[in-house]
Amino acid sequence: MSRVAHAGVGGWGKNVVRVAGELSELAWVVDTDAARQAEYAARYPNATITASFESALADDTVEAVTIATPVPSHYTLAKQALEAGKHVFVEKPPAMRGEEMEELVALARASNLVLMPGHLLLYHPGLRKVKELVDSGELGDIACVYGNRQNLGVIRSNENALWSLGVHDLSVILWLLGEEPSEVVAYGQDFVQPGIEDVVFCFLRFPSGKVAHMHLSWLDPHKMRKMTVVGREKMVVFDDMELERKVTVYEKGPWEPTEGEWRTRTGDIFSPKIATDEPLKLELQHFLKLVADGPGDHREATDGLAVVRTLDRLTTSLDTGASA
Repeated sequence: MSRVAHAGVGGWGKNVVRVAGELSELAWVVDTDAARQAEYAARYPNATITASFESALADDTVEAVTIATPVPSHYTLAKQALEAGKHVFVEKPPAMRGEEMEELVALARASNLVLMPGHLLLYHPGLRKVKELVDSGELGDIACVYGNRQNLGVIRSNENALWSLGVHDLSVILWLLGEEPSEVVAYGQDFVQPGIEDVVFCFLRFPSGKVAHMHLSWLDPHKMRKMTVVGREKMVVFDDMELERKVTVYEKGPWEPTEGEWRTRTGDIFSPKIATDEPLKLELQHFLKLVADGPGDHREATDGLAVVRTLDRLTTSLDTGASA
């Protein structure tokens, strides 16, 4: 069982440390908040609780580090951990600039270390089913993918809706289509805090001709967590707000019964059974398997690089109003 040091137990971090504690030997818990230190000292009496990330990295018995701190600190902490010879799981996004992510990937490759971004949705059983449908060809040629990620809150001050919400759907879109976009455009507006866009609309065009769209907002009356994939033969919707019907497949598409005359075809609608495994547990199990077996082709790191690189381009478009 791998010995792990975890950094950050606020917000999402409390979930990461919980699962890491179940799956590994949790040796260190790092957080700068005194109240949290006291809480986790009682919860994990065999772990060392500290505010010093450097102390955890200095422990030669620690093989891996999980990082779930505020986003602006991800790059610095991940770099420190890789330079200390530790395998790294870091919540999304691992960096806020493409150049920084390229540096992290290069460090991981040079030392043959695991660098795994926390793209949770790639381990959701429902989206795994969607990926299976796409890869099998059952949907036919894919035309477009679009995501809706909206809610009223949480309104953040250290990142905009693109970086807070868009990283989720973007990681899924690139994973489903298996390519990086050739053109991206993003438009947004800062209604609550100057310089921090609360609402962002993104358009992506891919070399294959496929297109994708993301609607991202924390100023919306509806909580939506939905991904739609439109194929020539069938269409599929993943809706994470549904309790039971997470995935719905529609036998709908265009049809040309005679040359030059197009009609729409409507068939059955069905929802396959989806496993209820916790995505975070599946994700960290995969990370710890990589720690045990080795990073292989560093696919997780390079996929993470594609996401950050695309976010970087979308940010340029958001700032300039031009495509990137």
